[in-house]
Amino acid sequence: MRFLLALATALAASSAVAQVYPAKPVKIIVPAQPGGGLDLVGRTVGDQLSRALDQSFIIENSAGAGGSIAATAVARAAPDGYTLMVGYVGTHGTNPAVRKLQYDAIRDFTPIAMVGGTPNILVVHPAVPANDLASFVAFARANPAKLAYGTGGIGLLNHLALEQFRAAAGLEVSAYAHYKGIGPAITDMLGGQIQVLFPGLAAALPYIRAGKLRPLAITGLKRHPLQPDLPTFEELGYKGFDGVQ
Repeated sequence: MRFLLALATALAASSAVAQVYPAKPVKIIVPAQPGGGLDLVGRTVGDQLSRALDQSFIIENSAGAGGSIAATAVARAAPDGYTLMVGYVGTHGTNPAVRKLQYDAIRDFTPIAMVGGTPNILVVHPAVPANDLASFVAFARANPAKLAYGTGGIGLLNHLALEQFRAAAGLEVSAYAHYKGIGPAITDMLGGQIQVLFPGLAAALPYIRAGKLRPLAITGLKRHPLQPDLPTFEELGYKGFDGVQ
């Protein structure tokens, strides 16, 4: 299943407001802490909209509960077009499927545009003695107590993808840490507190390029142009890992 980042707003503004929109600064809610792929998307979109519309688009990070805290706030905001949100699979896909929420993912939002999508990438700390997926699986099976796994939050795509891989590879997990966003998870991974993570490519790429995280495989049906030497799970015999967030 494929998921793309979407920019969403509370229910449509009146035509009178729309004629002069935006007449004042616009707030863009990012349902994650700074430093992750969602934050990057939100800031990029905000910068481009500011340039195009000659008005300030202010980024506000609101993490927690897989994005549902932010989504609830946006759903309750005045429907005047001045509160936008970077919606994604957590806020409009997995959360509505597995949690009782205080918002309706369809009724309470008006989609504006699909603004991006990123595959997920399995990365390990450089101290893990594995340079490819096969050697990692062998090490993880033999040494489950030596690995701590992390996620950006319970029920998010990076968590579900990691669980899917763990089940497919037959891996036991002795330690699991769920963070309030992928940014804090990456921070702890850089510090060695966790060794395995399945973030979006946008969040992981700077650290991969710096040699601080080691990529093993990527989701999607074909290799990504930013990591052309990195095989997909499909290539490595793991079917069903074609999702992007």
